[in-house]
Amino acid sequence: MKLAVVNVSLLIRQMMGRFRLLWAILLVSLLLSGCVKYDMTVSFNSENSGAIVQKIELGEQMASFSQDRVAAWFKGIEKKAKKINGRIKRLSSQTVLVTIPFSGGPELLTKYNEFFQPDGQETSLSQMGDTVLPNIESKLNLKQLNFFVVQRNQLSYELDLRSLALISSDGQAIVSPGSLLDLHFSLQTPWGAKLPTAGVNSVTPEISDRGRKLLWNLDPGEFNHLEAVFWVPSPVGIGTIAIIAIVLVGFYIKYQSFPWSRSKADVILSERLEAEA
Repeated sequence: MKLAVVNVSLLIRQMMGRFRLLWAILLVSLLLSGCVKYDMTVSFNSENSGAIVQKIELGEQMASFSQDRVAAWFKGIEKKAKKINGRIKRLSSQTVLVTIPFSGGPELLTKYNEFFQPDGQETSLSQMGDTVLPNIESKLNLKQLNFFVVQRNQLSYELDLRSLALISSDGQAIVSPGSLLDLHFSLQTPWGAKLPTAGVNSVTPEISDRGRKLLWNLDPGEFNHLEAVFWVPSPVGIGTIAIIAIVLVGFYIKYQSFPWSRSKADVILSERLEAEA
């Protein structure tokens, strides 16, 4: 979410800096139509399967006001997604859907850091005119414990959005960032999730689908802390148990007993009888 939020704020600031004479008209249109809606979902299917899904929707006024810059921004997002085997789908001229698959917790963190890490393009854009890139800090953590057939996950996400307020030249806030940005983070799990004891700056999510989906409404002007604990199945562990069960059933069908109930002499005798037959 870091890259998208930074770019959204940067895009708004650049537009306002370049078209100062239209400031009042632009501000009114943004407040009336909304500016940017950003939804990010981390979805776990199992221990080794999941995806980061992002839906970015620009307000109609913003998308039509600077079409070239918006197109270049979407192109940059597509380039980053393809580098980590992700894909992007244009739902409309102002809406994109980005899907980044991952095959486990370590890969989730690696792809998250690579995708949301600003690159040279964002740095050069921030130096245009009098635009100042806001300092946004985010941190995604995932602690995992494997219990052979299941895996325990504790996900925490910290996102500092206090720098997103639009500031005038005299240091006064022009407008609350919540008026321009609609940000959501959700977590989807196969068996549901539980919330740990709420701490400082913790955001309480909306819970649906019997606990399998948690949705946090982020405050663009505050420090947001999200945390959840959930369990996912382990295909490797479950597959191992299934193989052992099949082998035991086959052994019982052949010898009418299980390995641990047969003495060594019985095994030798059975083998000799089978050989003679």
